[in-house]
Amino acid sequence: MSADVTVVGAGLAGCETAWQLARRGLRVELVEMKPGRRSPAHVSDDFAELVCSNSFRGSELTSAVGLLKAEMRVLGGLVISCADETALPAGGALAVDRERFAALVTERVRSCPLIETRSREVTDIPEGNVIFATGPLTSDALAEKLRELFPDSEFLSFYDAAAPIVTYESVDMTRAYFASRYGKGDADYINCPMDEGEYAAFWDELTRAREAEIHGFDDGGVFEGCLPIEVMARRGRDTMRYGPLKPVGLRDPETGATPYAVAQLRRDNSEGTLYNMVGFQTHLKFAEQKRVFSMIPALREAEFARYGVMHRNTYINGPALLDRRYRLRSDRRIGFAGQITGVEGYVESASSGMLAGIETARELLGQSPADFPRSTAIGALALYVSGGSVGDFQPMNVNFGIIEPLEGKVKGKRNRNLEISRRSLEIIGAMRT
Repeated sequence: MSADVTVVGAGLAGCETAWQLARRGLRVELVEMKPGRRSPAHVSDDFAELVCSNSFRGSELTSAVGLLKAEMRVLGGLVISCADETALPAGGALAVDRERFAALVTERVRSCPLIETRSREVTDIPEGNVIFATGPLTSDALAEKLRELFPDSEFLSFYDAAAPIVTYESVDMTRAYFASRYGKGDADYINCPMDEGEYAAFWDELTRAREAEIHGFDDGGVFEGCLPIEVMARRGRDTMRYGPLKPVGLRDPETGATPYAVAQLRRDNSEGTLYNMVGFQTHLKFAEQKRVFSMIPALREAEFARYGVMHRNTYINGPALLDRRYRLRSDRRIGFAGQITGVEGYVESASSGMLAGIETARELLGQSPADFPRSTAIGALALYVSGGSVGDFQPMNVNFGIIEPLEGKVKGKRNRNLEISRRSLEIIGAMRT
């Protein structure tokens, strides 16, 4: 098969890009370096492997990421449909069984007759139309070739971390309870409470725990949306209690009391045998993770199925290089998608692949560009990446602050966000993409 477009990288963004191109009748070559070579953060041979959390975050239309997911459903997204089909109970969030999710995406991509998958490492710029969705862990050889495309604009970087996973059978449920914050959902999270003394001892040891050595790392180089728990602890004694260990809305169903602090565990697989430590991204040494996190009473005998890790994420200076369709301004045959563009988050990465696929297909088919407006979440994110501050460009999760505000006033933040979402979905529904 002679491909119309080559997509490099079969993560969330690459798979979504290939899918959107194929849906419109274009032939796609999807190139993935696994299983022959893996990044330091990947372990599976499947496409769309979730490296960090198994959560796609909030689902309600009062949140911008909830709106973005709703837009992707209207637009026929592969990633969001597979996420919906492999969803786990997670209160108001969309969490998935990470192995079933990746397997389902892989199956659908491999079975598409217009997508030809190849396993090899790309170390040069392919001929013809190409979209790079190689993620923040792009191989060194390819990264050097990409640098040659824009010698006057540097790659940027930040540090990202993943949280540990523990086995359910090792959690002491006599010291923990099932509940969702404010009763949202069906008591989907395991809550591990701490009293004031237990929390103080935990915080003290966490601030002094030994970290794994990572070249070039300092606390200022982390992405604020995925802050390592030990970095958070060093910012103040109660910082965690206003973050992932916030006890508000998590009353003990037996006593009715609200704990001083609560560590939450979210189901990581459909069988319920594995649980992710919510908000416990870390780069502590493995032995220190075991020592310190086991100070949480319910986790005294915890068995860690996977320890937390940290890795460096690389992204390009989107405002200096990309247009609103995630293509290079200097060479329109070359596009980018996913976290390498500077979007942050699973949903955002997939949405950038969706937009890149739609717009590339429209151009190759001789159609006018969709040009999703800033009044939509998918369009606002692309316009942020292509038009944000060149001098201080930072990774960005979707948020209502980058979406075009309403013309009239609407009382109440929740009502205002719902109205923005309603407007956006009307626009998306009326577009011919």
